[in-house]
Amino acid sequence: MFEIIPIKGGVNAPQGFYADGVSAGLKPPLPNGAPALDVAFLYSEDVLKPFTLFTSNRFQAAPITHFKHFIKGKESNFVLINTKNANAMTGERGVQDVCDILSSLTQKFPFIQNPIMSSTGVIGQYLPKEKIIASFASFDFNAKCENAHTRAADAIRTTDAFSKEIALRVRLDNGESFCIGAMAKGAGMIQPALATMLCFITTDALVPQNEGDRILRECAKTSFNAISVDGDMSTNDSVFLFANGRSGVYNEAAFKEALKMIMHKLATDMVRDGEGSTKLVAFEVCGARDESQAICAAKALTNSLLVKTAIYGEDPNWGRIASTIGASGVECNEESLRIAFDSVVVFDKGQICFDKENEARAAAVMKQESFRITCDLGIGEGHFVAYGCDLGYRYIDINADYRS
Repeated sequence: MFEIIPIKGGVNAPQGFYADGVSAGLKPPLPNGAPALDVAFLYSEDVLKPFTLFTSNRFQAAPITHFKHFIKGKESNFVLINTKNANAMTGERGVQDVCDILSSLTQKFPFIQNPIMSSTGVIGQYLPKEKIIASFASFDFNAKCENAHTRAADAIRTTDAFSKEIALRVRLDNGESFCIGAMAKGAGMIQPALATMLCFITTDALVPQNEGDRILRECAKTSFNAISVDGDMSTNDSVFLFANGRSGVYNEAAFKEALKMIMHKLATDMVRDGEGSTKLVAFEVCGARDESQAICAAKALTNSLLVKTAIYGEDPNWGRIASTIGASGVECNEESLRIAFDSVVVFDKGQICFDKENEARAAAVMKQESFRITCDLGIGEGHFVAYGCDLGYRYIDINADYRS
């Protein structure tokens, strides 16, 4: 058995890691005139091979291409993250820009080995190399500021309304413990398929090198790969897990459970923070022929514009839900379908349960900031939960002039 305890510190909570954020002038100044944080770094005192997941978008950004060509399989101890510019669709020059920036970094700090770069922001613009390189003068690896992890999480934001970070301590029955910390960004262009989504996870657990990638993939299936804000997959989606083993402690069940909690929390925070969103909705599909069909139906619901706008209008229009399931391609029929808003059943095996009282109860459910829509197909054992949000006017306002 084990105990999982929330702690402070974000990615800096585990032993041997330090992250901070600085200003490179990539973002406009804050309303008070102060420079905005827009470059972050994550430094490990130990060199290690990170476990990774990347976007399946065929147009992968230059930092991902650089990692796959020059870093994959090697040990590293540093990640550099910039916002406002995705360095995607920039061809060979984009990759060379990454090489130039990281070369300048290692010249200034010789203890940095095989640094990794990660970018987020506007697609189709070249990196402002000089500004990013100039920001290195602000890097302080000895400061160990108490709120440095918060500055790092803030620096990687683009359209995010709030920073996303978490840290947990896992205590085993024998008294031994390890920590996991994480920070992430993402609010728009969110539908990862391993959005713009970046996640950086640190741990001092002694994770076996041959297990980390598998566990990361398994945890992503029900977290980052189960969310959608707008149905668009980014060119830059990346998840990095850095494990230095400093605690000397590892228990697979405990580690996996804590990692699931962290990734689920960050993933749902991304949906909650979806550009212009006001509601977080869990779309639970059960009774499908198999899990793949449950996934298909659940993701169809998260991406349906008609469903999303009904949620925004707090309208329990269950007909849109039924129509979306029927159009998703999964096996289903009216006689076995059951639809509920939280515990309020509105359609049950061919019977409409939508009198005035039930409609009012379902509408009350939809006024909540977070609720669940359950669709039981009544055919098999397939089950999956996907997370989505509503779609309102604010999303259009944000994305109509995103480059400005």
